[in-house]
Amino acid sequence: MAAVTAQLLDELVRASSMLTAEINFQRLISILVEQSLDITHSDIGAIYLYVQDDPNADLVQAYKRGRHLVPDRLPRRSELVDFLLESDEAVVLLTPDQSPFSDLLLTDRMQSGMALPVSTPKAGIGIVVLNSLQLNFYNRSRFQFLDSFVGLAGGMLHNARMFTELQDYLRQIEELERYQESVFASMTNLLVTTDDAGRIHYFNRAAADRLGVTEANVGQKLHAVFSKSLSKRVISTLDRVRETGTPILGIEGIYRDKQGDMDFSLNVSPLQGKRGRHEGLTLLFTDQTAEIELKQQMNVVSEERRVIKDMFARYLSNDIVQSLVDQPGLVKPGGGTKLATIFFADIRGYTSFSEGKDPEYIVQVLNEYFSEAVEIVIRHRGYIDKFIGDCIMAAWGVPMVNEEYDAVEAVSCAVEIQELVNSKSRNFFTGKASKLRIGIGLHTGPLVAGNVGSSRRMDYTVIGDTVNIAARLEGVAGAGEVIITGDTRKHLGDVFKIQERKPVKVKGKVKPIPIYNVVGKN
Repeated sequence: MAAVTAQLLDELVRASSMLTAEINFQRLISILVEQSLDITHSDIGAIYLYVQDDPNADLVQAYKRGRHLVPDRLPRRSELVDFLLESDEAVVLLTPDQSPFSDLLLTDRMQSGMALPVSTPKAGIGIVVLNSLQLNFYNRSRFQFLDSFVGLAGGMLHNARMFTELQDYLRQIEELERYQESVFASMTNLLVTTDDAGRIHYFNRAAADRLGVTEANVGQKLHAVFSKSLSKRVISTLDRVRETGTPILGIEGIYRDKQGDMDFSLNVSPLQGKRGRHEGLTLLFTDQTAEIELKQQMNVVSEERRVIKDMFARYLSNDIVQSLVDQPGLVKPGGGTKLATIFFADIRGYTSFSEGKDPEYIVQVLNEYFSEAVEIVIRHRGYIDKFIGDCIMAAWGVPMVNEEYDAVEAVSCAVEIQELVNSKSRNFFTGKASKLRIGIGLHTGPLVAGNVGSSRRMDYTVIGDTVNIAARLEGVAGAGEVIITGDTRKHLGDVFKIQERKPVKVKGKVKPIPIYNVVGKN
């Protein structure tokens, strides 16, 4: 007997060392079942886990070993599970005679079995079940080994689950930080923030390129860094915003440095933390000189928007890395002709809605909508070209082309956005913004896609008559409508329910263009 006990003790030490060397939850439960089966020489071993988010759900089999088929679940309301959960004690069944715990035997052929709770002082994790084809198989030695081994495993599994949850939480934080960094980096506006002491805290890539801000300036006083480049009037305005906590928009001036003079417009807003505490400033410069030059090169005419909308109008997407790796030629200025579907989605009723509203509230409304709509565009393999105020411009067929599916994906995206806007369960356009709706226009045709700019600054974009027509159709679309041209219609087959509309005359075209309203999928 002493020899058997010593052997089981050695086995316990060996099996326990395998547990302590592992932190992955799934591998831990496999070690628990495998070692329990091997050391006790049972015929079946399985572990059933409680569903974390639903205490009333049946236990789910997470790992099993043995040649016999066993149930995928254990009933949560069975007497066996209730007893194990309440008492936190093991159950041993030495014969298959009638017993309130007969479901411990996982098949009709099993003659004896054990069920041991896997738990921590605060919560149950699951149940380990072992079965044998022999009567009276589980003796005191086997019970003592399993009781000790499973008890140790409970703590290890709890730690592994918490470690996994912590990893997931940190991963979410990192993803949010990368998303925020990507948004700031892709802005063509020049962004600089300060801390509560007036020291530079953050700057984006555009600010580094044009204002000459470097990592060495982080932690330095804003006044000291910009004293020679900004006028005393602008510096005093920054002090006033910091003292009063009131944002000032549309400050105009000249930024002077080695690169030359820059005609700028500046929005200054206080950063607020918990309980409204001021934690610094946000400075958002618009390079009006570069903006005028870009408009001349692109021959683009855009109406003036209020400053708060202008903060969003020049966000550009840079998510083309993989395409550039696959096609290095896209890195050069210029581009190639492609057949693409262009998508414009604009908020109906936005101008009247935004009058008299706080800028912070308007920004919140736009961000809530953009967060949902952008995810739908990306899910349908679209390319976000830019945000133009409250309008999203996207393209299918650039930078990668799939002519068979591009138009279908683009229209599917538009329909899904409209369905989401009309859904009572949407998470945006709530409260005062509940009456806002979206008008969407799409057109398919040839265009030029590629990098436009200089060796210092290039952006991937699309140019051509196809873009202009799609933009005109967005103006034609009413609230809740998806208006497409005949050129898009011919790529759709019978996937959608489509209503023919009266052809419309658009600027630059001699003949009216056939248009259709997409009301849903077939």
